[in-house]
Amino acid sequence: MRGRIAQACIKAGRDPVSVILTAVSKTQPPDSLEAALATGQRVFGENRVQEAQGHWAERRAALPDLELRLIGPLQTNKTVEAVELFDVIETLDREKLAVALSAAMKKTGRRPRVLVQVNTGAEPQKAGVLPAEADALIAAARDIHGLSVEGLMCIPPADEAPEPHFDLLAEIAARNGLSVLSMGMSGDYETAIRCGATHVRVGSALFGERNTPLKPS
Repeated sequence: MRGRIAQACIKAGRDPVSVILTAVSKTQPPDSLEAALATGQRVFGENRVQEAQGHWAERRAALPDLELRLIGPLQTNKTVEAVELFDVIETLDREKLAVALSAAMKKTGRRPRVLVQVNTGAEPQKAGVLPAEADALIAAARDIHGLSVEGLMCIPPADEAPEPHFDLLAEIAARNGLSVLSMGMSGDYETAIRCGATHVRVGSALFGERNTPLKPS
């Protein structure tokens, strides 16, 4: 997979080191996690705090270079546990959550980096701040609540071409001085790279179908 990402970068005229692979490890069994780690993979994305604790709480001590990224919705009553475990929280989507994250960081002494999730398709069933409200949330998170906002994340509608959504995310990031774009998954990461993604979140294309062993890159 890293080889395919590198090829997509070269095709887009980008340095392959400019794009980081986030391995989406939700639902994966221990053997698949160990196989991924054996290939040198160190950046992992998880959807749920409790499942991530089961995957990584005991492994963290032996993996100082491990980076855990929360890529699923976060409830305010789980912020302390999330801040204790994750290095990056990609799903800030409302000011109430920014308040809770700020309090959790003060309580734990840990300061994970934060991405704002933008609901680029304005889908009512999907998490994420609406594009028109993204600038205000970014400003509040940074200037009022003191969060280390470094970028944006999106999940385009499944039934639409992803490129306009990736372009929109890049535009919002640029006008807010943000350099990190977490966008692109197994089916559209090449398009995301062409649109400027710095992180692509890949699950099935890396691990295969759910609960199947990782295939070598």
